[in-house]
Amino acid sequence: MSFLQEMRWRGLVADHTPDLEELLAAERVTGYIGFDPTAASLHVGSLLPILNLARLQRAGHRPIAIAGGGTGLIGDPSGKRTERTLLDLPKVEENLRGIEAQLRHFLDFDDAETGALLVNNADWLCKIPLLDFLRDVGKHFTVNRMVTQESVKLRLESEVGLSFTEFSYSLLQAYDFLELYDRHGCKLQMGGTDQWGNILFGADLIRRLREDKAHGLVSPLITNASGTKFGKTEAGTVWLDPQLTPPYHYYQFWLNTGDDDAVRYLRYFTFLGQEEIEQLAAELAEAPQERAAQRRLASELTRMTHGEEALSRAQRVTDLLFGHRGDLFADDLLEAFGDAPSTEITRADFDAGLTLSQLLTDAGAAPSRNQARRLIDQGGIYVNEERVGEDVELGEAHTVENQVILLRRGKKSYSVVRIVGQR
Repeated sequence: MSFLQEMRWRGLVADHTPDLEELLAAERVTGYIGFDPTAASLHVGSLLPILNLARLQRAGHRPIAIAGGGTGLIGDPSGKRTERTLLDLPKVEENLRGIEAQLRHFLDFDDAETGALLVNNADWLCKIPLLDFLRDVGKHFTVNRMVTQESVKLRLESEVGLSFTEFSYSLLQAYDFLELYDRHGCKLQMGGTDQWGNILFGADLIRRLREDKAHGLVSPLITNASGTKFGKTEAGTVWLDPQLTPPYHYYQFWLNTGDDDAVRYLRYFTFLGQEEIEQLAAELAEAPQERAAQRRLASELTRMTHGEEALSRAQRVTDLLFGHRGDLFADDLLEAFGDAPSTEITRADFDAGLTLSQLLTDAGAAPSRNQARRLIDQGGIYVNEERVGEDVELGEAHTVENQVILLRRGKKSYSVVRIVGQR
């Protein structure tokens, strides 16, 4: 498939400028997407644009990722009902360092012909004099046209309103397109449908000032089957940084995808081919309880984002929780159950002799030792996901790597016990 054919099959084309297909067939095209450095990490909502750049590169074209060090000082009003908190330049630069490292997981920066570029629009936006910008760029856009932007209309109708700062954002983005055209011959800008107006502004500026034709391509904004914005969970944002969202939780986010979304997300977020995805769709329809599509989705995305070792660790813990005990490692459990109640006991106290009922009481999993014994006798207590039917004295065999004990009361009430100190 050509790039556009694949994007259409995957459901990733909402609109594009005329003659884009002919341009892509005729030459190696340079295309870009911008990323807003409002945090030190990108999140799963950034994955689709990252992967669209990767697909462009795999089709033989050259991707550019703009890290918006300049526009990040202003803030994009698209999709926002209130104005963003303005960041200072040192904070933006700190965020850019984290984003750059993450982009390198997905894009090839070393190929001689199609190697990706990472540029910072602060390199030009922070240097252009205000009067030059107003004279050379601003005069080509009417306020009448600018207020027709969906993002502008939304804010103008709100109680908060829209500051001139954010109102100028679309002109800054248009100027980015012109700069990339001049510096790198960039003729394509991609993004979500909320960026369509801004993209057309840039293409129009190139037409006016350089007398050449530039193009845009936008993908649908992603929601789940219930209409909720993609990437939002009860626990908050799902980040690409493993320090913010550990690989196990990242894996679980994808594994918990609903049946109505799983196949669509396989098309959106993986490089699997049409035949393989159709096979997974058939397996999901025939045996939804097996969750074959979700398991493959979670595996592909965790491997792509965090690597093979992190995927293996996430799968080991997941297998444990579903009753398939294999090799366990202390670090895996501590990562997976970092949000569970935890307690520490000294190595000396553990070696001196500790019963399960006493540990349950000390860890807060039972209000008293008598209640703990009743829970044990009733078969409601699990140590490292193995049911324990009597009040045993704990030893090294009940630990994971002699460092951690995972307690479970009932179906989902977990506690983590860490054994600290040396013998």
